[in-house]
Amino acid sequence: MSEMPHAAHGRIIESEFRPHPWLRGPHAQTLIPSLLRPLPALDFSIETLELPDGDFVRLGWCGAPEASRVAVLVHGLTGGFDSKYLRGLALLLVAQDWRVAMLELRGGGELPNRSAHTYHHGDTGDLRFLWQQLQARAPQRRIAAVGWSLGANVLLKALGEEGARSPVDVAVASCAPFLLQPCAEKLGTGFARVYQRHIMKGLHELVRRKHASVQLPAGVDVAAALRAQDFFAFDDAYTAPLHGFADARDYYARCQCGPYLKRIETPTLIINARDDPFMVRGLLPRAEALAPAVTLELTQRGGHVGFVARARNGGLDYWLERRIAQWLEQALPA
Repeated sequence: MSEMPHAAHGRIIESEFRPHPWLRGPHAQTLIPSLLRPLPALDFSIETLELPDGDFVRLGWCGAPEASRVAVLVHGLTGGFDSKYLRGLALLLVAQDWRVAMLELRGGGELPNRSAHTYHHGDTGDLRFLWQQLQARAPQRRIAAVGWSLGANVLLKALGEEGARSPVDVAVASCAPFLLQPCAEKLGTGFARVYQRHIMKGLHELVRRKHASVQLPAGVDVAAALRAQDFFAFDDAYTAPLHGFADARDYYARCQCGPYLKRIETPTLIINARDDPFMVRGLLPRAEALAPAVTLELTQRGGHVGFVARARNGGLDYWLERRIAQWLEQALPA
């Protein structure tokens, strides 16, 4: 990998990733894993972790309980235990003698949570509580954390908030939306609207389920949220008022991970594609915006949570999962 010069800040490296020759475009890279990849078979047990405020999150556990390392995996928007990238990485890590905890964020997955509170881009409290619990349960066990998309934003923000206090030894974030408002606006343009429509269906279902099970605070406009066809309108009507933000712009400004990158002290790898259709190409962070502990690995292609390469047999190789597992093994050997 080629490396750009750096001083008292993070570094940016050019990735060796090469896309499958038939899947060079950003939309093919983004859609093919979702549409064609079978759900990886994974045996895991589910733990309900009670939270201090009376709500809960769920953990999907796999791998040897006595392993000396545990990896916490954090899904993206509308994801959960059935996210293919989550399971794919879990399988690789278990084969490398890791204990794996797949975190299903509050209100994520198929099981409604107890409170009106729902996970969002800036919701770091539950992840930080989980880290504390893992440290208390096994003080000698080393902790890694991995997040994708929304989960990457939550992870990076949490690491920045914790700074030197972080109990996490190493971390990897992929497809992080560094600046939320430009990303929300980008998803309302061109072919990216296809992704927006798909995700909005999942968000509308989340609102219906939430509205049927708990009393929502005054100021949350359920009808407007269900009518919303874009992220800005949805976040303005639902996410922002539900979680104490003035409006969507306030939510985006206070929850985006970009400003926290300079505060991270945990060795962290960020992997993003320059052609990610969820992102604005010109707004990727510069090295000066990264803490010395942070490395940003950029690929020319790869789409959003895609990174599909060509396997030796000519089939599909999910490079991102292999790259994350490889880096974790080097950064935190058994």
